[in-house]
Amino acid sequence: MLTGAYVARPSPLHHLPAGGKLAALAVACTGLLMVRTPAGVGVATAAVAGLYVVGRIRPAEAWAQVRPLRWFVAAILTVQLLITDVPAAISLTARIVLAVALAGLVTLTTRTTDLMAAMERALRPLRRLGVDPARVALLMSLAIRSVPVVAGIARRVRDAQRARGQERSIRAFAVPLVVGVLRHADTLGEALQARGMDD
Repeated sequence: MLTGAYVARPSPLHHLPAGGKLAALAVACTGLLMVRTPAGVGVATAAVAGLYVVGRIRPAEAWAQVRPLRWFVAAILTVQLLITDVPAAISLTARIVLAVALAGLVTLTTRTTDLMAAMERALRPLRRLGVDPARVALLMSLAIRSVPVVAGIARRVRDAQRARGQERSIRAFAVPLVVGVLRHADTLGEALQARGMDD
């Protein structure tokens, strides 16, 4: 889950090039697909935790990367327990969480601008196919930066909902959230249009 929540720390991970970290992330996530046993999951979990320590990421910052998954993970685990055995269900669920944690570690230790520059360089060979690397990188940058914005909107809506005593009302949460997100999208669209990027 890419949140764009970069934290400046003097760690070895922070000094690694963005392109290398993205490549390592792809390899690591592919490797997680091969992990099938609880022992393998344990080793992978220890490795990811070790990387967070190397990156000097605080526990609260690490938890923030996977916390939004908690209900999704609960649902996936429940479904898996109904169709497979316990070790397989735990293995699959854990691999999803670990992949998100690794992606979160990359964003925590890499500036968004560096990530987008690396992505733009990687996409340059696709120019011959009509792909505009700069626009793709801009799209990814906007998507990453929008995650904390939407999370902030949701937090404000939830606070207002509690103040009105409507914590359990789905409509009281969903409607203001959608309106807030649409307003943000309109503002963003107007900003892009003002910069001549609406074609």
